Amino acid sequence: MTNLVSTDWLAAHLDDPDLRVLDATWHMPSAERDAHAEFIAMHIKGAQFFDIDKTSDPQSKLPHMLPSADQFAAQVGAMAVSNTSQVVAYDSYGMFSAARCWWMFKVFGHDKVFVLNGGFKKWLAENRPTQSEEAVPRNRALFTTTLNENMVRNLVQVAQSKSQIADARSPTRFRGEEAEPRSGVRAGHIPGAHNVHYAVLIASDGTMRPRQELAMRFADSGIDITKSVITSCGSGITAAILSLALTELGASNHALFDGSWTQWGSSTQPLATGEPAKLPPLNLAYYPP
Repeated sequence: MTNLVSTDWLAAHLDDPDLRVLDATWHMPSAERDAHAEFIAMHIKGAQFFDIDKTSDPQSKLPHMLPSADQFAAQVGAMAVSNTSQVVAYDSYGMFSAARCWWMFKVFGHDKVFVLNGGFKKWLAENRPTQSEEAVPRNRALFTTTLNENMVRNLVQVAQSKSQIADARSPTRFRGEEAEPRSGVRAGHIPGAHNVHYAVLIASDGTMRPRQELAMRFADSGIDITKSVITSCGSGITAAILSLALTELGASNHALFDGSWTQWGSSTQPLATGEPAKLPPLNLAYYPP
């Protein structure tokens, strides 16, 4: 079963009473863009804004760490999402931060969650219905969580793990040739990690590549998807794209390092540099690093 829905499917089901469309657009801080303001200016008809930064642990100094189960239940319940709702997440890039929203719902036990393949980029290109202004308030719903601890790893677990590490950051950040965007974070990668830049999994129209190509990309990067994998990135956003791709490939033994490189790189854990990624040449200009 796929965890993706097409623009055709969403357009046909847009008025379904149990459907909840969530704009989960998130921008790198360096982009100096306001995702919520962009949502108000234009979004998919009937969508609500899912704020990744606000739907996070307010006590953590790390960016957008998973919130408590009670907090998540309260926040999505306020958006009229119940356990029977069918959730479709999208973002303005095509395939970037929506996967993080998908992963969070999965962690908290909601299986009826999907990512719009191609996102708002494809939706606009096809002249699908949009609207502006803030979302119309909905009646609060009851959302009950069931935590899936197998989908998430913390720093200690990663340090002690023998699983493969798939790092979704760009090759230059992975090799330590580029400064990290957050202050106090060292450059490099977790020793023994493999670089699977998230953008190699995405086609030019913002859709996820066919499964055969996904499998090839992981294999070319040295990842054996039949064995356990921990996905990582800068702060837990694009790692979820890798988690989504692994799920599409039928891999079930994988988890996401929630603190990702921001936590590892600002700790006293060992790091490595170099080890150029053996990736095919791609035009990555559209996607954030």
